[in-house]
Amino acid sequence: MIGKLTTHVLDTSKGKPAGQMVIELWKYNQTDENFIKIKECRTNVDGRVDKPLLEGEEFEVGIYELVFRVADYYKGEGKKVDEYPFLHIVPIRFGIGNRKEHYHVPLLIAPGGYSTYRGS
Repeated sequence: MIGKLTTHVLDTSKGKPAGQMVIELWKYNQTDENFIKIKECRTNVDGRVDKPLLEGEEFEVGIYELVFRVADYYKGEGKKVDEYPFLHIVPIRFGIGNRKEHYHVPLLIAPGGYSTYRGS
């Protein structure tokens, strides 16, 4: 059995899922020591993406980074966003070490802070 990578976003300032947030997935390339963008998606009304970010043969051991476009999400929600918002983007860098496991990376956001953890 091969694992997968999933995510979801909750807006704790509203107590609801964060729909329509843009998320980028980057993978670290050890050869040139840079990150390469491999996917961009948007959350649905449940704050989730419609399918796993990685699964099957795409799901490889390595270092990854999820980039959550928080300021753009709040602008889309009609909130006033400063020219230099406290949270513009939220990057979460993590490792996948076992192709047989499910890696779930949730993000809980508010205009003034965020938290994450390895979910199930």
